[in-house]
Amino acid sequence: MTPLYLGVDSSNYTTSVAVCEEGKIIANLKRPLPVKEGECGLRQSDAVFAHIKNFPSLMEELSPILQGKEVAAIACSTTPRDEEGSYMPCFLAGQAVAAALCAAYGRGVIPVSHQNGHIMAAVYSSNAQALLDHPFAAFHVSGGTTEVLHVRPRGASFSVKLIGETADLNAGQLIDRVGVRLGLRFPCGPALEVLAQEADRAKLTRPRISVKDCRCNLSGGENMAAALLEKTKDRALAAAFVMEFIAATLEAMRDDLRCCFPNIPIVFAGGVMSNKMLRERLSEKGPAFFAEPAFSADNAAGVALLAWRKETHEKGAE
Repeated sequence: MTPLYLGVDSSNYTTSVAVCEEGKIIANLKRPLPVKEGECGLRQSDAVFAHIKNFPSLMEELSPILQGKEVAAIACSTTPRDEEGSYMPCFLAGQAVAAALCAAYGRGVIPVSHQNGHIMAAVYSSNAQALLDHPFAAFHVSGGTTEVLHVRPRGASFSVKLIGETADLNAGQLIDRVGVRLGLRFPCGPALEVLAQEADRAKLTRPRISVKDCRCNLSGGENMAAALLEKTKDRALAAAFVMEFIAATLEAMRDDLRCCFPNIPIVFAGGVMSNKMLRERLSEKGPAFFAEPAFSADNAAGVALLAWRKETHEKGAE
């Protein structure tokens, strides 16, 4: 009987479980957390409550896949990042579910970071497994994170060093704040991308960005988009401006990275990186790998893969 490896993740906006079999993801199930119309996010207490409501139906959907199978290991996101002091209450919901499953299967929980799960999912879905033998760089760009990372494979997981980050807003926050102002429903990424495609790009000028030594400021983009909307009343143009602002910022951060590590491969992870325009712009210089859209946004697939890697790595060391 081929063993299965289970991953559990309870991020701030998505409840997810995934199953890995022989290094392949055979299930990647997700439930978004509900956000009221006109709002840009959730309080942590509301997120924990929403996860508790989501997990029973997710596990019911997962049940036929696990029926009669051996579950060899269960991993769970326990922290946002793999560093001391990294903490968010929403991950407690996933930990509780993983602990209950481990008790039933007689296993111990494998703790991983949400960020390492994103990196692993991006490597997997971009067919970049060869990177797992060498250092590489990763952009983690989402509603909660805008970071440039130096990643060293370490055993079954990663050793991650921060190279650059935002000093204020995250890219996903900028998209959602402007998107809600434009009347879009949170999370606004996909709808904002569609709206931006309707813009007359001849009217779009290159935005003023703030990037130095791989660190950026993104809050100015919100003010500039609001001023553009006020002046032109053109919703599509404001949406296109936001995407151009983020693209130019990430390009500058990538160029700063290339100054220090000229030929290092770059993996792009996180929900914002499912945007087609960003993918096209950021693939222009040097080797670049992008997570498939289903593996870009928060999901448990990378967590399940890290469980599989840990078990197979330990067996190989025996």
